Amino acid sequence: MTIFLAQPDKPAAGVRLAVKDLFDTAGLETTYGSAVFAGHVPRETAAAVRLLEEAGYANVGKANLHEFAYGTTSENPHFGDVPNPRHPGRVAGGSSGGSAAALAAGLADAALGTDSAGSIRIPAACCGVVGHKPTHGLVPLDGCWPLAASFDTAGPLALDVEGCELMLAALIPGWDRRELESLEELVVGVAWTEQADPLVRARVEEAAARFPRRGPVELPPVPDGTYAGFMREAADVHRELFAENADLYGEDVRIKLERCLAVRDADVERAERLRTGYREQMETAVEGLDLVLTPTLPVVAPPARRGVAPGDLDVRESLIRFTYPFSALGWPALALPCGPAEDGLPASLQIAGRAGADALVLAAGRLLSPF
Repeated sequence: MTIFLAQPDKPAAGVRLAVKDLFDTAGLETTYGSAVFAGHVPRETAAAVRLLEEAGYANVGKANLHEFAYGTTSENPHFGDVPNPRHPGRVAGGSSGGSAAALAAGLADAALGTDSAGSIRIPAACCGVVGHKPTHGLVPLDGCWPLAASFDTAGPLALDVEGCELMLAALIPGWDRRELESLEELVVGVAWTEQADPLVRARVEEAAARFPRRGPVELPPVPDGTYAGFMREAADVHRELFAENADLYGEDVRIKLERCLAVRDADVERAERLRTGYREQMETAVEGLDLVLTPTLPVVAPPARRGVAPGDLDVRESLIRFTYPFSALGWPALALPCGPAEDGLPASLQIAGRAGADALVLAAGRLLSPF
């Protein structure tokens, strides 16, 4: 069970920052969660890490993750599974599991993660912390190992919304948080709660009830075919590396990449059309709304999977059900714990807005919390 894969001999003074081991750090081992890069020490530091360090954050450890960020449980066959410090026996979520676990364990005050289909929001929900997936392209990804470029985002995890806002202010020069006097200023739509487990649904709907101007909204499901584009992008990242090192990949990531490498050009072209159409459908669906509220996950943190199935293959579809749509759109989305649900584990509310509405999403979350 491993949260940090590498740590500086003497961390600098500052706000304790856990850095997902997907980001390069000069002079400090960076593995991307894979045995392929065991012992790899970059010469340069990723842009996002450098911006945070310049703002007074101090890297206290490289956080463990699902291998190459391609998974939702952070069960890592090479370096040990990421534990869920607050809920032993449950997964920490992924792929930024170590980032969320470091916060939950009190090892860091802030954490840097990435999110391509839910990889910040899922572990935030599982570990009972706050995580924000920014608008696509808002935070620099230079020096961060890619998963699927047109889906990839870097963003903050923290113990509260204010912590995420402070990190964004460091990561995005000129970014300012937004002030709201009351939730009455916002018109919100509530979606997908009926697809969640009973107590998760209850906690999310109770949180939504704090918005006086709310109502149900029918959001179109993300077309299944859009994922072929994600898969082709992942395949392009690993095509040569995988051909030379397939035996060093963990089983679940190896299975996923074999499927990715088999995606046809026709499927990719169809995925691009479907994704464009989905953006248009969602813009129509949320017309007149400021924000959308959904569960982050339909369930609480699942039991640890080790030995049950190859990695996350049997839970992945469930865990990304509500997070992947906003990744496909490139819209900002915040995961916010909203009270105990099944087995006493935390439910998580997802607050999403149109592209560029990060400050509004976070302002709403700040007014809502703590629960």
